[in-house]
Amino acid sequence: MRILIVKTSSMGDVVHALPAITDIAQALPHAKIDWLVEKSFASMPSQHRAVQRVIPIQWRKWRKSLRSAETKSAMRQWRAEMTRHRYDLIIDMQGLIKSAGFACFAHGPRAGYDWHSIREPLASLLYQRRARVPRDLHAVDRCRQLAAKVLGYALPTTPPDFGLKRTDQPWQPASTPYAVLIPCASRPEKLWPQADWIAVGHQLIRQGLAVAVMWGSPDEQQRAQAIASAIGGVVPPFLTVAEASDCLAHAQIVVGLDTGMTHLAAAHGRTTIGIYCDHEPGLAGVTGPGRVHSLGGKGQVPTLQAVLNAAAAP
Repeated sequence: MRILIVKTSSMGDVVHALPAITDIAQALPHAKIDWLVEKSFASMPSQHRAVQRVIPIQWRKWRKSLRSAETKSAMRQWRAEMTRHRYDLIIDMQGLIKSAGFACFAHGPRAGYDWHSIREPLASLLYQRRARVPRDLHAVDRCRQLAAKVLGYALPTTPPDFGLKRTDQPWQPASTPYAVLIPCASRPEKLWPQADWIAVGHQLIRQGLAVAVMWGSPDEQQRAQAIASAIGGVVPPFLTVAEASDCLAHAQIVVGLDTGMTHLAAAHGRTTIGIYCDHEPGLAGVTGPGRVHSLGGKGQVPTLQAVLNAAAAP
C-alpha cells in the first residue's frame, strides 16, 4: 500500500503530524509512506523512520513569481514528482483549499476532514473519503484520529510517538550538559522580554548547565548574542533545521517561544517549556514524551517566576 501525506507547513504543524505516521506504520507495516511538505521544512518528515520519500514544494516562493521561467520549470519538476507513483490514498492533514489543491496533482483517491471538522470547509469537497474529527482536540490527536479513520484501523491508545531519528554528533556547546533558549519568533507579538530571558539563562547556569541561544535570521542573531553575552552563554553558527533538530535532541532542557523549534524539542522527548504570549496553547500546546509545560496564552504573558519555577522543577 502506498500513502501520500499532505502537510506542507508550518514547522510546528509538521511536527504535530509525525505521530500519525508512526501509527500508520504500526497498523500497516508494509505501507510505503511519502510526504508533501514545504522545502524549508523537508528535514522534519525526512527524520521520521517510516517516511520513504519526501516531496518538497516551494509554494511560498513560487507564488511570488508564477509567470517566471524559473518558477514554471520548478513547478513542472514538482508535478512530475507528484505523479511518479499512484497512491492508494492521499491524506490531506492540512485541511486548506490550498493543500487540497496540491493533493489533486497526485494520482489516487483523496481523504481528509469532513465539512464540520476542517479549517476551510470547501476543501472537503475535493476528497473522496472524509472523516469527522472533533475540532477541540490537540493538533496531534486530530492528525492521529484522521489517519485512523480514513485508513480503517483502530486508534492506538498509546502516547504519541514522533518517530524521530537523531545523530550522535550534533552541534553542541563545548561544555555539556547544556540547555537551549529559543527567544525568537515569527511575529513581534510572540516575543518575551529580553531581561526575562537573561534571568532564565542565569538560573540554568546556576543549575550546572551550559546555555546555547538559538537564532534563525540576522535580527534574531543579534537578540541571541545580546542574551548570550549577558549570561556567559554561547550562540551557535547558523544551523539548518536538521542540525538544529539534532542539537535540541541532546539538550537537557529547552525554553522557547511558541515556535516550531520548541515543538520539535518536545517531540524529541526533551524537558521543554513553551512560552505563549499571543496564542492559546490549548489546541497546539507543547507535547511530547518528556516533561513539558505550556505557559501563558492570548493576552496572558507568562511571568518570569512561572518560567523559573518550571525550569527548576525536577
